[in-house]
Amino acid sequence: MTSDNPLNDRLDDDDYPAYTMGRAAEMIGATPAFLRAIGEARLITPLRSEGGHRRYSRYQLRIAARARELVDKGTPIDAACRIVILEDQLEEAQRINAEYRRVAGERAGSRGFGAG
Repeated sequence: MTSDNPLNDRLDDDDYPAYTMGRAAEMIGATPAFLRAIGEARLITPLRSEGGHRRYSRYQLRIAARARELVDKGTPIDAACRIVILEDQLEEAQRINAEYRRVAGERAGSRGFGAG
């Protein structure tokens, strides 16, 4: 198969919902009930197949695995989900802040500031 094959594109896509609930649970070492619980806590929202079955992407499974690690350490599911959400929000805020600093530094440099 070539890279022009739509199937390859989907399989390489981290957001493609390729995994059934059973397979997803197996991959992260959890139960389907755990996946339902983190869905109810709105940590992840699986897509649905035409038949109404939940389907998970690799990206969603990485998030679910982070929550599972916290739960395994004794954190309640709702709290684990909130922690993962807050960690992601903090990381995004830090990324945006770093970009603002980079742009501000470039502007200051182009105005001759800091040149002695």
